[in-house]
Amino acid sequence: MQQAPAADGLRPLRIALLSYRSKPHCGGQGVYVRALSRELVALGHTVEVLSGPPYPELDRVGGAGPDLTEVPSLDLYREPDPFRIPHVREFRSPIDVLEFLLMCTAAFPEPLTFSLRAARVLRPRVRDFDLVHDNQTLGYGLLALRRSGVPVVATVHHPITVDREHDLEAASGLRKRLSTRRWYSFLRMQARVVRRLPAVLTVSESSRADIVRDFGVPHERLTVVPVGVEVDVFRPPTRPRVPGRIVATASADVPVKGLVPLLEAVAKLRTERDVELVVVGRPKPGGVAAATIERLGIADAVRFVSGVSEPDLVELFGSAQVAVVPSLYEGFSLPAIETLACATPLVATTAGALPEVVGPDGISALHVPPGDPEALAAAIGRVLDDPELAARLGAAGRARVVELYTWRAVAERTVEWYRSVLEEHPC
Repeated sequence: MQQAPAADGLRPLRIALLSYRSKPHCGGQGVYVRALSRELVALGHTVEVLSGPPYPELDRVGGAGPDLTEVPSLDLYREPDPFRIPHVREFRSPIDVLEFLLMCTAAFPEPLTFSLRAARVLRPRVRDFDLVHDNQTLGYGLLALRRSGVPVVATVHHPITVDREHDLEAASGLRKRLSTRRWYSFLRMQARVVRRLPAVLTVSESSRADIVRDFGVPHERLTVVPVGVEVDVFRPPTRPRVPGRIVATASADVPVKGLVPLLEAVAKLRTERDVELVVVGRPKPGGVAAATIERLGIADAVRFVSGVSEPDLVELFGSAQVAVVPSLYEGFSLPAIETLACATPLVATTAGALPEVVGPDGISALHVPPGDPEALAAAIGRVLDDPELAARLGAAGRARVVELYTWRAVAERTVEWYRSVLEEHPC
């Protein structure tokens, strides 16, 4: 039986989409895999997702959807027992031993070991796929797949070299700096692998420039396709917003996310008005965020939530008077466009790709310099004090997302990229 053409009128593609970890509703990797795989299938293509734990929750539309192949690991960083010691019965292969030994040396093994496991799964099946699309694993196993005769490409949201530099700046003492460098030692592998791939997708012009600079990938080998948001899910609220509520999504003890300057801004705002900061994230007991909250005496004004469902996240974003992205760097920022889609007025720093993503200052968001608590407090205060400004920012933000950042558009542009890669690099 002849196969029906895809939405672009051409032969449907068979895609293996790889992700070494895929939290279903939070974290860019899981959201990207879940949404892109769904929309590729909706366009008429066949998608098989291969993921390590935590596994994604894949969507089915009209009875059709991507397939999921679970690629088990030792899951050494799972909650609530990260850096755990596995039972001897859990070791099933030399890759498991390698994963554990690398963790014991303070390295982060998952990109390497997932790529090796994925290659082991896919090598006997390379004829089942037109193309393998890796989501920022960039492990040596991808090169083994290329040698097996299937085109391999990758998405790099941003080079993790940027995170490493911010973590090194925040590290106190020689021992901490050495352990931080060891943790990020996988970056040497990622740079070597990505330079040998025929084509790379990234999510912003800012990330493109950073990948060229830090990974040495030629500019012409990189294509920019922004990520998207489900505009029918992330919608303006139907209930009144909570007065004084500020919302932010931030890994609490990751310096690059800029939570400490935001906490300092909230402390300043509290001297002038009643405010509440709700952070989507999990603070580390005794970590920097907890210490900052105690130092500033604002424990009664800060609340952390984690593990929230997507409907609850939409409700939270829609309940806030203002959203903040205080990051010191972003390669894109999915939380920024999710809050914009909810018509929530946004204050964002000018770090990395944020101005590119949220648009010019004063149109759909207010801009502030990164790491500047005074500027953050002033911009948040402007939004809280000016209902007309808040309404204008919210409406413009929603319109910007609907125009530029739908997942259907992301999938269509990704398919165009796939076809150009296959034409230029058939194998």
